[in-house]
Amino acid sequence: MTTEKVSLSEIFSPRGVALVGATPAGLSSFATGAIFSLVQAGFPAIYPVNPKYTEVLGLPCYASVRDIPGTVDNVMVSIPAESVLALLDDCAAKRVKSVQFFTAGFSESGYAERAELEKAILRKARASGFRIIGPNCVGVSAPKSRFITSLAMPLEPGPVAFISQSGGHAWNLPYFGAPRGLRFSKVVSYGNALDVDESELLDYLAQDPETEIIAAYIEGVKDGRRFFNALKAAAARKPVAIYKGGTTEAGQRTAFGHTASLTSSVAIFDTLCRQAKSIPVDDMDELTDVAVALRFARPLPRGIGVAVVGAGGGPSVLAGDEMEKAGLRVPYLSPEVQTQLRQFLPLAGSIFGNPIDAPNLTVPEAISATMHILGRVTNIHMLLYHMGFHPISRWGDGRRSWAPLLGPIAEALLQAQQATGKPALVALCPPPDIAGMPDFLAAQEAFVKAGFPVFHSLRQAARAMACVVAWNQM
Repeated sequence: MTTEKVSLSEIFSPRGVALVGATPAGLSSFATGAIFSLVQAGFPAIYPVNPKYTEVLGLPCYASVRDIPGTVDNVMVSIPAESVLALLDDCAAKRVKSVQFFTAGFSESGYAERAELEKAILRKARASGFRIIGPNCVGVSAPKSRFITSLAMPLEPGPVAFISQSGGHAWNLPYFGAPRGLRFSKVVSYGNALDVDESELLDYLAQDPETEIIAAYIEGVKDGRRFFNALKAAAARKPVAIYKGGTTEAGQRTAFGHTASLTSSVAIFDTLCRQAKSIPVDDMDELTDVAVALRFARPLPRGIGVAVVGAGGGPSVLAGDEMEKAGLRVPYLSPEVQTQLRQFLPLAGSIFGNPIDAPNLTVPEAISATMHILGRVTNIHMLLYHMGFHPISRWGDGRRSWAPLLGPIAEALLQAQQATGKPALVALCPPPDIAGMPDFLAAQEAFVKAGFPVFHSLRQAARAMACVVAWNQM
């Protein structure tokens, strides 16, 4: 007899977690890695399970889930696929609420008997009332509950949710997004989507008060109509950015071997996303960039006009090309505006038409005056400041320390943003050498701390903002 389904809210806030297949340090397993993460996060009730050991990482280790004395709401599984059915009987006896499978080797293997094993897992789960995350995934992280399965996850909670069929992407987006200010409400790697799938997650996140922005990596969906309805409903409440994996023959072939996903036509999926008023993106870098733009560009621009400010003629030409290739516009400035700029910028070595290039555009006072003037131009909707794309603003050149300038530059941009109502964006070119990295990281930290969206190339800034503007115009 089927019991009532456990809600996702209960899955995201477990009281106790068992990690089946845990091993001592030095013997690698996903379960042991998750223990490290949970300990680091300060999760209160962690129970390693492995009959071979009595202790794992300083914690008592139990022979089975049934032997654990405390409450267990979630079980993480890192044992061979052929052993999982017996484990699920223990989970039922312990009245767990969810089981997430690091374990792979199910339907994605292409073997009929492994697909049947998946079905048997689902029958046991439904009969006993617990939920399945995966299999073939890294599961759930919910920072507010201190429920963290990866050290890449920032412990501080935030408003971005990320759902991913890929476990690697579920770890990488938080890892690469965290230094740029992204913080997360929930991150879910759901793998083969045997039970909890993308549609149910979208339904939940659409209503979740802790989530303001939804990012998704999806290889394929099993119920296209249900997914469209869930996506449309979610996108009506908050921005949803989606990267569809498997857009080439090789990608589609790999997606099936990865999560048993039969990917749909790229054109159809893209059309579906646009009809639902979500934000389709082309790769994981762009998904991260769009999440950064949605989180920190304030206010979100509705127009495509951008003023580009920085040092270097070549980078200014590049900036103009990248903005307009992405679908933004870099409007030429009137003679009156150029005359105003010449009061603060030197005639020699400067470009005034937009992009704006001047040797002193690493000086806070010049930046502030320039941005205030540009922010008052009607057909400019966003202000982009770039650094590190030219020797004049090179990181770690030994001529000066950037540290004393970073705070004043950030303050100049912030004041211009507040005075003009136009969002300020920052593009920082990462250095090619170790010597420049401290300067670059200090600059990134200063601008992120001040609340600006930071992009690592002019192209990334252009593509992300073009996506956001197109969505905001809808």
